Amino acid sequence: MAIKSKLHLITPNWPAPDNIHAFSSTRVAGESQGVYAGLNLAQHVGDDSQTVEKNRRQLSSALHLPNEPFWLNQVHQATALNSSTQQNGQERRTTVPSADASFSLQANHVCAVMTADCLPVLLCNSQGDKVSAIHAGWRGLAEGVIENSVAALNERPGRLMAWLGPAIGPQAFEVGEEVRDIFVEKFALAEAAFIQNKPGHYLADIYQLARLVLSSVGVKAIYGGEYCTFNDANHFYSYRRDGTTGRQASLIWFS
Repeated sequence: MAIKSKLHLITPNWPAPDNIHAFSSTRVAGESQGVYAGLNLAQHVGDDSQTVEKNRRQLSSALHLPNEPFWLNQVHQATALNSSTQQNGQERRTTVPSADASFSLQANHVCAVMTADCLPVLLCNSQGDKVSAIHAGWRGLAEGVIENSVAALNERPGRLMAWLGPAIGPQAFEVGEEVRDIFVEKFALAEAAFIQNKPGHYLADIYQLARLVLSSVGVKAIYGGEYCTFNDANHFYSYRRDGTTGRQASLIWFS
């Protein structure tokens, strides 16, 4: 579902409270050119810096953001930062902290993650006063980025809901046997998320893996998971498909 805008923006189909605001961007519109063509929101991929800033301003205007998103230097690990304590004036403007998730317990602090095949996971509670944005590539999933993010919210898991945003689909995400072994060792049920397509190689369902992890920590209300960034070049950037490319973003905050 897209909101009214020049940009094509996805709104989660989940029963979140009315004061929860959550979106995923696509590459549609924007100012970037060439391999980054569209609404590239990443400053670290080689695109022109001023053009990326224009794209970010377009996104902010379209969503009427209450604050600049809390951008992260994503490193495929499991750290979740409290955006409410990090967003403080000059430090925030000059420093991009390294982490793969952020959360907020204060209104109008925008948590954001950027992806181009990895899975964005958005969390909120039923009270509407706790949110989190998670960058969940397979490494982060294996290392516990979802578990750490859920724990950071200090909320009963039964009061949390999750939305799985655009990521590489199970028909396109090929991994080696070592990746499968990591997950199967951690979760026996993870075996069902891998289908062997040739010796030593498997097609992995990152959506299924995320659902398994969320369920393991008590989050049962899980939505989304119907996109494939790899197979939809018109709407999504995909690192596996294109190599050098842009990034879309998933954002969440509460008012």
